[in-house]
Amino acid sequence: MSEHGAGDSAEQTQQQAVRSAQERTLGLYHQLMQINAASHLIRSLRKLGLIDALREQQCTLEQLCVSGSLDTEIVREILDAAVAIGIVEQYQDDYALSRAAHLLCQYDHDLADSRWERLVGLAQGDLSRESHDVQLHQDHLAATQWIHTPAAMEAAEILDFGGDSSGQSLEILDLGCGSAVWSSAMAYRDQKANITAVDHHAALEAALSTAKSIGLEERFRAVPADPAEVELERGQYDWVVIAQRLSGIGSQNAERFLARAVEFLRVGGRLVVIDLVDMGGKVTLVDRLESLRLKLETSEGGILSPTQLQSQLTSCGLEDCQFALLSKDRAKFGIVVGKKGA
Repeated sequence: MSEHGAGDSAEQTQQQAVRSAQERTLGLYHQLMQINAASHLIRSLRKLGLIDALREQQCTLEQLCVSGSLDTEIVREILDAAVAIGIVEQYQDDYALSRAAHLLCQYDHDLADSRWERLVGLAQGDLSRESHDVQLHQDHLAATQWIHTPAAMEAAEILDFGGDSSGQSLEILDLGCGSAVWSSAMAYRDQKANITAVDHHAALEAALSTAKSIGLEERFRAVPADPAEVELERGQYDWVVIAQRLSGIGSQNAERFLARAVEFLRVGGRLVVIDLVDMGGKVTLVDRLESLRLKLETSEGGILSPTQLQSQLTSCGLEDCQFALLSKDRAKFGIVVGKKGA
């Protein structure tokens, strides 16, 4: 190839690279604008009363507009857009709230606006973390914890529940159970395992519902109490599970909580901690949103690294502490296991 031809080829390659970069930039611009527009669309649905109306029953366009004295053509286009993003479903002339939208509970009915609107004040130093309600944070987790079911099944598999051929009946203590998704997955895999779940009343209602949904109610015992203060017989449990708890209470409280949990283990029993983890490396949007959520909802919460979690278990006297990263969740969850020695 001549020098002239090589120069033309290099110039074409450079031009293609520039066009590709421009296309990516334009694509990102359109994506950001659509995300923002979709956010406003969903909030408009809520403010217009359309989400509440469709939560109760399917409605026609006319029914929705008459009840709210709304402009038919504008609402039609809003609903079309809502169908396109999956918030609303259409069945001929009827509109219905999608299954995903039906999952909004009392803690995220406002699409978490009450939480995220506080972020500016937190960044500007106008909002103190000391005023946060940790129990509200835990209740929110209990109400939405079911979304981690795939990761809970993965954790039970990693821990080899159901793989013990000895036939021994295992006793699991779920300390601060929330909706007991994590311990229920373990007992579901091991048909001889029993669960003792400790938490406040609101969480225990969700936990019992979880147990009943997969046929565990006969092997499930609920103990209404503060998990950090509960009085149980020492040395009686093969497993103590602490899931999604330590990240919300701070290092000093976590140290006391873990020390108390170890007391409930029999010799040779295992303590398992399942929580959000900071793996380092490239940060994702989910990583940062989870971290900011903890800072908005708790006074001392934060995400720890695997090394920090292992160190916490080692500090409370556990042996052979091991870590594994769970892959079946959008957020980064890790599992740390330690054994109680003689």
